[in-house]
Amino acid sequence: MQVYLVGGAVRDQLLGRPVTDKDFVVVGATIEQMLTAGFQQVGADFPVFLHPKTQEEYALARTERKQGHGYQGFSVYANPDVTLKEDLQRRDLTINAMAIEVTSLTDDTPLTNEIIDYYGGLNDIKDKTLRHISCAFSEDPLRVLRVARFYGRYYDLGFTIAEDTLVLMQQLVSSGELAHLSAERIWQESSRATMQSSPHVYWQQLFDIGALTEGFSPLHDAWMDTAVRETVQTALYFAGQMQLNLSQRWALLMTSLSANLFASTALDSSLDVSLPTKHMNQIGNSVKVPKVHTQFANLFVQQLPTLSKIDALSAAEKIDLIQTCSAHKTPEKLSQLLVCSHVFQLALQHRQMMLALHSYHEIGMDDIASGLRGPEIGAALRQARITHLETFSPF
Repeated sequence: MQVYLVGGAVRDQLLGRPVTDKDFVVVGATIEQMLTAGFQQVGADFPVFLHPKTQEEYALARTERKQGHGYQGFSVYANPDVTLKEDLQRRDLTINAMAIEVTSLTDDTPLTNEIIDYYGGLNDIKDKTLRHISCAFSEDPLRVLRVARFYGRYYDLGFTIAEDTLVLMQQLVSSGELAHLSAERIWQESSRATMQSSPHVYWQQLFDIGALTEGFSPLHDAWMDTAVRETVQTALYFAGQMQLNLSQRWALLMTSLSANLFASTALDSSLDVSLPTKHMNQIGNSVKVPKVHTQFANLFVQQLPTLSKIDALSAAEKIDLIQTCSAHKTPEKLSQLLVCSHVFQLALQHRQMMLALHSYHEIGMDDIASGLRGPEIGAALRQARITHLETFSPF
């Protein structure tokens, strides 16, 4: 019997990230041996066990063969003759397929400092590349979401997705395999990705490869509008930096469904901000979004014009807002809504200024008269840039 620390714990240790969960693979053992050692078996599909003291997961080395649709359409073979190399080959990315041998089932002290790396994970960590291990990647549609999530997780470290891996992801989307994913797994991956420090990266990547059409089709349609997409991505980025909670981040994402909110940097209550509730409910039902998040998002988008002008509200309007938001019962909800409003307005302002900056760089010396001298050059450039920005329409 040989025991190995595998997957995310090895990866994050190499990346200098905190190791929060440890997973182990046991080679050369049977179910009976694990039970005799005091481990508790969990899951009916394949032999995974919980350590009697640490509750960490120990799985018997296994291979899988595709037999049906979705991530559950596999037959599992887990016998003592399955090697570590065979077990690691079934994983998604090279950086998730490394291992360190440990002393025993009861002692997770590494035997050596050697990283067991059959598939080039060390090189891909060095090159900051997310790369699939084999063509078997295409057998599991859940890997589309997982790779997008890992991309968002390590985006700030400079990681990119390998071109050939992107091709396989796009092929999986085109094949219709994502339709066989359970709503629970889609939400699990999506909610985890949304709570990362760069949540916008996950959603942008899914949009780029057409994966939002499965479960999030109203969002895909809304993001065809560049102004909506870029503003919401910016809002999500700020939400990650400010460590907003999941309800707040989901609400900012759902503003995508009400295009009128993006018509002006100064939100006006006269705007029609009626949220296409059926679209939000459609997404909620499709991917099993907990109702608490959908309800908060509905409330936020409906009240956003009011929230954006708190300083100008009359006493009557403030009382109405308190009652509408149930702030007299849960004042923290009003605080969360106000923070969301500030983040959304910041995103609108940021996009406006980025467009202005782009316009600014469009004008140079070739756009003003050649005979100007000294201060005349600066004045002419300024006026040319003002004129260009006033008529600037990049999309």
